[in-house]
Amino acid sequence: MTEVQIIIEDLQSQNTSVVAKIVKIVGQLDESNVDDKSQEIYKLIESIQPGQKLNVAFDFSGLEYMNSKSIGYLTDWYSKITGSGGKICISGAKDNITDILQVVGITQIITCYASLEEAKTYIIS
Repeated sequence: MTEVQIIIEDLQSQNTSVVAKIVKIVGQLDESNVDDKSQEIYKLIESIQPGQKLNVAFDFSGLEYMNSKSIGYLTDWYSKITGSGGKICISGAKDNITDILQVVGITQIITCYASLEEAKTYIIS
């Protein structure tokens, strides 16, 4: 199994009904781990209480590789988060990851930032 870590950090939001999180993914998301690791994100999404909105900044600065299945999960997370009024963005993606996301059209639906600081500003507002 390829190594990948998912680290979830809390952020203080200006709005008390908003739960703001940074999800840092380090390593490679591939066939050997993506199904298991994706469950951590689904648990986060399901933990949101009625009346709350989840805003997530995915920090891809440590992500080396992602397969097509992980892109499918990313689009599903986008649908679930935005479907309940939340926001999602990506920050710090390396060129190879950005290229993949552009080719499949993810960058047209999910806002991408060069830095985590920009992404934080977006999700706490």
